[in-house]
Amino acid sequence: MWRKVKGFIEEYKMLAPGDRVVVALSGGADSVCLLSILSELSQAMGLEIRAVHINHGLRGAEAQRDVDFVRGLCGGMQVPLEVVCHNVAAYAHGHKLSVEAAGRALRYQVLEASARQWKNEGGKPGPVWIGVAHHQDDNAETILHHLLRGSGLKGLGGILPVQGDRIRPLLCVRKEEILSYNRERGLTWCEDSTNGSRAYTRNRIRKELIPYMAKEINPKAVENILHAGKIFSQADQYLGQQALQVWQEAGKAEKGGVVSVHLPVFLGQEAIIQVYVLRHMVALVPPGQKDITARHLEQLRRLAVGSVGGRCDLPGGREAVRGYEFLSIGRRPGKKGQRDLVLPAKAGVGEALEVALPAPGSAPVRAGGMEFQAFFWEKGKEIPKKEYTKWFDYDKIKDTLFIRTRQEGDYLILPGGGRKMVNRLLIDEKVPRELRDQVLLLAEGHQTLWVTGYRISEYYKITEGTHTILQVEYYGGKRNGR
Repeated sequence: MWRKVKGFIEEYKMLAPGDRVVVALSGGADSVCLLSILSELSQAMGLEIRAVHINHGLRGAEAQRDVDFVRGLCGGMQVPLEVVCHNVAAYAHGHKLSVEAAGRALRYQVLEASARQWKNEGGKPGPVWIGVAHHQDDNAETILHHLLRGSGLKGLGGILPVQGDRIRPLLCVRKEEILSYNRERGLTWCEDSTNGSRAYTRNRIRKELIPYMAKEINPKAVENILHAGKIFSQADQYLGQQALQVWQEAGKAEKGGVVSVHLPVFLGQEAIIQVYVLRHMVALVPPGQKDITARHLEQLRRLAVGSVGGRCDLPGGREAVRGYEFLSIGRRPGKKGQRDLVLPAKAGVGEALEVALPAPGSAPVRAGGMEFQAFFWEKGKEIPKKEYTKWFDYDKIKDTLFIRTRQEGDYLILPGGGRKMVNRLLIDEKVPRELRDQVLLLAEGHQTLWVTGYRISEYYKITEGTHTILQVEYYGGKRNGR
């Protein structure tokens, strides 16, 4: 296996003689294996190795056991070790993230900070890499997770061997190969008790879904998933190259950080190329692709084929505007990059305002007298019972949301799966005829999420299977006297 990993490092040109590597060392079997292999390589290639261990503050005595273990391991290998402690639970709460997502974010913050500090020490030239111990089973798990969450080709391409300053030398081997290597070398490791918890989606994929697929469907399930991921990655790279050619022909960067694409050329492309051009444009406007989802890109594409003067808000204080010949993306004007779009006080029947939903963990978006915020659900957290603050299952929303008044054909899903027409609901609720066209709806097509002040759809309610919450607060709730 040592030779296999060494060949993989050479194939992807991960390391050169004299390079420095910060190893993410949890103390688990994978990171212990990576540290051992890189330590051996350091002698042959003149590499410099350091290890970083992060104590997440979640597992009490077990976490301290891990700290003691990695100190002994690094001492025996003569590898410098940095131990960093963080309160991941507090970080998750403060940033409205799941504990799993918060831990991942903090880990990379710590690793990147350590790499920067090392790079600045002594003025030595050359890169400082971050070595992480992802392997093929992790990659298959990631591809499945992205598939189930509706990712595009980039997500379905899985984990990259080299990504910026991160290298993954073990991405060529299976978990069982790692365990065999450790046993043969007499290496011990720590077991994280949370790895067996069903509370985390990835654990359920790793412990239940993939073993079921391998046993009941195809023993080569993991190999086939990885093969598909490689094809997805190649397709993603090819489409990105085609989109870049379109951008070079029809795109331009203007003063003030605005980027624009010439619509006659853009609209002549296949829909998938349009999406990739838009992704490239978004990446050029700070903060880049952070918090941009497939939903945002589809909203931009619909904006491009829509009416002149159309606008669409994007995460990170940005907006897109549809002109006569150009679609432009730039910074959104106004205080802190936010703008409050409100329907007219006497909105007519069917008047509508499109909502660009925020990505989970990003800043709230205001539109039409409503504030939208998305975050990962912490199981057991109480659902608000306020009349004008509602929670919806974010992942069940598949199309653009609109804030509008009623239209013919609008309906709600009732408990049991039946439908009720919004017009009938307003009559049953004894809303005066002259006020019915002033009641605002939050709707996805004709399927209504919320008749403000009256009822929400059963379909979008929070269930045990909910992963992400869309919180909507209607701060214009007193307008209709309720």
